[in-house]
Amino acid sequence: MSYEVQHFTICDGWINNWAVLNEDGSSEPETFATEAEAQAALDEFLAEIEEEIALGQRGEDEGYDPDEFRIVPTGAA
Repeated sequence: MSYEVQHFTICDGWINNWAVLNEDGSSEPETFATEAEAQAALDEFLAEIEEEIALGQRGEDEGYDPDEFRIVPTGAA
């Protein structure tokens, strides 16, 4: 089983909008081997956003609420 990070969107509800860009230019949804790996990637993403806000590279209102995200099994091996 693999896991994905989903983000809640107004138009589409819960979706995986994280992608891996392949060398040939194609992309595919990003998945993780374990729930812990997915959580670590989400934690890193949120920390980077907070750092950008602290450095003035993003506005105070350009962050994310962690509750906008969830980690779910994909059912794929």
